[in-house]
Amino acid sequence: MIAEGKKAPGVSFLLGKAKPLVIARLITAVLTTAIPMVLARLLELHVYGTYKQLFLVVQTLTYVLPFGFPQSVYFFAPRSEHKRPFFMHSMMFTTLGGVLAATGLWFAMGELLPRFFSNPTLSEYRVPVALYALFLMSGKPLEMSLTSQGKTRAAAICYLVSDTLRAVIMVVPVLLGMKLLGVMYAVAGFAALRSLASWLVLIKGSTGPLYDRQLFLRQLTYALPFGLAVAILIPQQYAHQFVVSGTMAPEVFALYAVGCFQLPIVDLLYTPTSEVLMVRLGELERAGLMQEAAGTFRQAVLELSRFFVPLAAFLVVVAPEFIVALFGEKFLPSAQVFRVGVVSVLLATLPVDGVLRARNETRHILISNAVKAAVTVPLVYFGVRQFGLMGAIGSWAITELVGKTMLMLCLRRALSPTGELLSYRELLPWRALLVTTGATVLATLVLLSVRGFAANEWAHLAPSGLLWRLSQVAVLGLVFGTAYLLALRMAGVRVSSLLTQPRGQRAA
Repeated sequence: MIAEGKKAPGVSFLLGKAKPLVIARLITAVLTTAIPMVLARLLELHVYGTYKQLFLVVQTLTYVLPFGFPQSVYFFAPRSEHKRPFFMHSMMFTTLGGVLAATGLWFAMGELLPRFFSNPTLSEYRVPVALYALFLMSGKPLEMSLTSQGKTRAAAICYLVSDTLRAVIMVVPVLLGMKLLGVMYAVAGFAALRSLASWLVLIKGSTGPLYDRQLFLRQLTYALPFGLAVAILIPQQYAHQFVVSGTMAPEVFALYAVGCFQLPIVDLLYTPTSEVLMVRLGELERAGLMQEAAGTFRQAVLELSRFFVPLAAFLVVVAPEFIVALFGEKFLPSAQVFRVGVVSVLLATLPVDGVLRARNETRHILISNAVKAAVTVPLVYFGVRQFGLMGAIGSWAITELVGKTMLMLCLRRALSPTGELLSYRELLPWRALLVTTGATVLATLVLLSVRGFAANEWAHLAPSGLLWRLSQVAVLGLVFGTAYLLALRMAGVRVSSLLTQPRGQRAA
């Protein structure tokens, strides 16, 4: 029962709430996908492998060193009227992390990393890579801080402008004939401008002191379990890439890195939906309406599954055409690795980590990541030694399944405010998931039939360039998508319901 005098906040369709973020990331996804496409086609395999090694190291550091501090604004900002100190604490924390990253990279890229990767050319990039890491870290909290205030439109604009400029800065120099070193200096300059803009926007866009010692300690205490979890998670997730890169030539790592390529699906749908879910749970807690939390999570799963389940099936079937279309014929061997990596798309249907962070249950994320790390070490070692590249990606997929399963086991308590544990029947939209899976299976059977027929017909045609390859994937996507939507319609699901939903409607 809702206490008299309390009124539930407006129940909004989560994907609709996140629509500005989704649209912005949809546009930037197209642009940022051009980065690996252009570089893979224009750079030699050895140089492309070097590029992937540089970003592998930078991404590892810039994901770990923020220590979950920027994400803490999703918990504190919706619960506070004066939000500025939380944003400033995040900026100061990530800037300090950027200094540590830059310093570490400067020394490590002298001898340590070139020796580990068996790639002496890495030392040539130590200056721009160190600067890039510093400024990239400093500007990290911008979009998260805006989203935590409910300013999803402003956050979307920031994503759109930032990702568009980054894509242009990385692609245009290569098209003009510049070497990889020039590209790295260009992205370092872009990161510096973004960092400056982040400081200016967050200082002027909120109220409250710039620093509050007690609030800083509260943020740090909240972020600590999640930060430790990330510090374990990221090296674990990238362990297979480090092992492949450290034991094989840069050319082989280039093939493996392309196989590990993922469409920007997480940024496109999962991340904004998870962020809005966190904010929504915070609003429900503040209003004393946590009994609605399970329905909110169930709705998020429903929305994500209707996109991710069919997408995963489609990518598994058309992996060779997809890889060749994006990266060129020389990367065809990457298709098998890519097929295994698609498991991440399926797992993205369950935004469990967002719920645990919103409910201040981040210790469970830490435990899950610790178990994953313990499983990863022997699996990667055995997998690479016995099965090469397929063993590496297979070990990653197994650990991801283990981690998501452990988080799901913690979900019931996190969404049971009364102490009486909810059942998984109440937490997941089983009927809708069954319908989605059935429609996906039917669409996949249609796709396999059409693909087999089209392969024979296309083999007699001469064109083989980029546009021709992309058109092949587009035709197969149109066939699959049409079959999927028709199957849903036959099951009683209207196509319009994929994008809109009546207010307050709960997933089946």
